[in-house]
Amino acid sequence: MTFDEAVAAITRAGTFADLVAACARPACSGPGGAVGDAGHAYRILVKIVHPDVAPAGRSPAATAAFARLTTLWSERDGRPLTTRRATYRVGGVVATGDIARLHAVDGDAALLKLPHRPGDNDLMRAEAAALSTLAADGDPKFRAYAPRLLESFTHENAARERRTANVIARQRGFVPLSDVDAAYPGGLDPRDVAWMWRRLLTGLGWAHRAGLVHGAVLPEHVLIHPAEHGLVLVDWCYAVPAGTTIPALVTEHRAAYPPEVTGKQPATAATDIFMATGLMLRLIRDPPVALRRFARGCRYDKPRMRPQDAWRLLREFDELLDDLYGPRRFRPFAMPA
Repeated sequence: MTFDEAVAAITRAGTFADLVAACARPACSGPGGAVGDAGHAYRILVKIVHPDVAPAGRSPAATAAFARLTTLWSERDGRPLTTRRATYRVGGVVATGDIARLHAVDGDAALLKLPHRPGDNDLMRAEAAALSTLAADGDPKFRAYAPRLLESFTHENAARERRTANVIARQRGFVPLSDVDAAYPGGLDPRDVAWMWRRLLTGLGWAHRAGLVHGAVLPEHVLIHPAEHGLVLVDWCYAVPAGTTIPALVTEHRAAYPPEVTGKQPATAATDIFMATGLMLRLIRDPPVALRRFARGCRYDKPRMRPQDAWRLLREFDELLDDLYGPRRFRPFAMPA
């Protein structure tokens, strides 16, 4: 690895793990091979960018890179963040959503969700309230359909901006349906989407029984476990008690919302059913006529004309699947390598 390569890698890295990954690439390897171990990577990089050994005329760049390297190394296990309930080790950003960014916490045990703007604190509080309601009032048998809230608190940064933060248990092995859609641009076999659809209706019915409307059943907010056929609904920031209005929508997905959301009318179980049906239908390659007809009945403009009970709809869906494909069989599903 050359001096310039090392400086560039250090400058780009958000975390020490990012830096190790960058240094492990063949393009960054030198006579001794790629740098793959954290401690080894740190020692090698120190030897390359330390100001005492910098190339002629590169001392300022070396000083800046060495300072950044030292910071990344010291924060490799996460920066400590102490709340009233616990001390967390906060790592780098692992994902960025429409209103918040997610940081790894305590390795990968949990996620710290911080809004981009203090103006979205109300949405973060709504998520905490929804997850608390599901934990308290939802049937525990279906608990796996939503992430577990570990803590919600107010975080103040150096600029004295106060943000509502949520710490949520991490969902290991899950991928968002947005990734599934991107991985299969030609669409999926209806039989593969069938298990996702069934679990989505199950999870929504559970939330509806607890008195909640998710309010944003979008591809980024529905996670599946390909191997285990699991499903989790995430991002409950838009959730509301049934009969109240959804506070905000994701602008890039505006077309996916039913009229009552864009028109600021009360949301009901039929709101989630409308969005879930559209999401599932978009994943399918050449949906059968009977499936299209089923979907049309779930997506009328007027909420009162749509199904009102996700679990009852699930039974109807099962009957349709039985007519189309016969008895259910497990179909292995995997994301492309």
